[in-house]
Amino acid sequence: MRKTAKLSAILLAAAMAAVSVTGCGGDSKESEASTPTGQSTAAEGNEAEGEKAEAADTEGKTYKVALCLSGAANDMGWCQSAFDGLKLLEADYGCEIAYTENLTPDDIEAAYADYAANGYDVIIGHGYEFGDPAIEVAEEYPDTKFIVTEGEVSAENVASYVSSCEEGGYVMGMLAAAMSESGKVGYIGPIQGASLVKIMNGFEDGAKEVNPDIEVQTAWTGSFTDTALGKEAAQAMIDNGVDVIGHCANESGTGAINAAKEAGIYATGDSYDQNDLAPDTVLSSSVYHIPHVVEVAFSTVVDGTFEGGIYNLGMAEGAVSIAPYHGLEEKIPEDVKAMIDEKVAAITSGEFEVPCDTKAR
Repeated sequence: MRKTAKLSAILLAAAMAAVSVTGCGGDSKESEASTPTGQSTAAEGNEAEGEKAEAADTEGKTYKVALCLSGAANDMGWCQSAFDGLKLLEADYGCEIAYTENLTPDDIEAAYADYAANGYDVIIGHGYEFGDPAIEVAEEYPDTKFIVTEGEVSAENVASYVSSCEEGGYVMGMLAAAMSESGKVGYIGPIQGASLVKIMNGFEDGAKEVNPDIEVQTAWTGSFTDTALGKEAAQAMIDNGVDVIGHCANESGTGAINAAKEAGIYATGDSYDQNDLAPDTVLSSSVYHIPHVVEVAFSTVVDGTFEGGIYNLGMAEGAVSIAPYHGLEEKIPEDVKAMIDEKVAAITSGEFEVPCDTKAR
């Protein structure tokens, strides 16, 4: 079941007016609640002030929310975006939170089961690979709500929230092609999955809109976290004439950005505004407003409207955007910036629909 969730658009707009992409924290105090062995707890038991906290605690309930990540919570990218969302729930809703980093696919079911057995009300799996394990564990814990980002699964107590990341990928492809002098651009992904393939394909489609003859070189590192593999893949492309590199490779993508920096070529970021990683290298980034997606999903638990399904959110709903050019703005021609602005406006208004192609090419 796939839903557009108009309510999500309203909530996202409100959230974006009040909260920055980086999320916010809160004062912490130690909680007596137990935490699964080997897992990190972030500021458990914190009670936030304000109307959202009161709404979430109308009958004295403090929600326990856990987050499961494939990489590091401070990766300045995909995983940190979800961690910022978790911290937002702590600050704005008074949730008791916990998280686990660097989970491999073989570890996910055990992590889910540990949290559910320890009384967590909501468990968030950040990434498509958390989908099938959520279905397996959810059946055993019907009172626990499972939220999967980029998932393609649903059950009575499992909801997937899919960001239209291909929209950002398309625009980054246009920017890369416009800034390339060699007519060769590259794109690096981690492990193949529908939610990542669609971004890579979007990048290629966007690049070819600008230059139908452009050569787009692609590679999969086979890892979400190995920066050395990302750098190695990028260097191979650089050696082959690529002069702009994009990625959707999570922490592994940091290696690709580092390779671009060392080679003196441009790169595009993903998930987060990654300009800080290499200010003279990262032209822009495709930003996924995961904190707001997390809040939209969690708010349905609080207000009692949670329903299993697959929900899609993109630029029109404020879930995807393009980061500023920062110090590189003067190096980007005015006509290129105008082209990017026009495309973003067309995608947001619905005038242009980015193809969602999930088949590897």
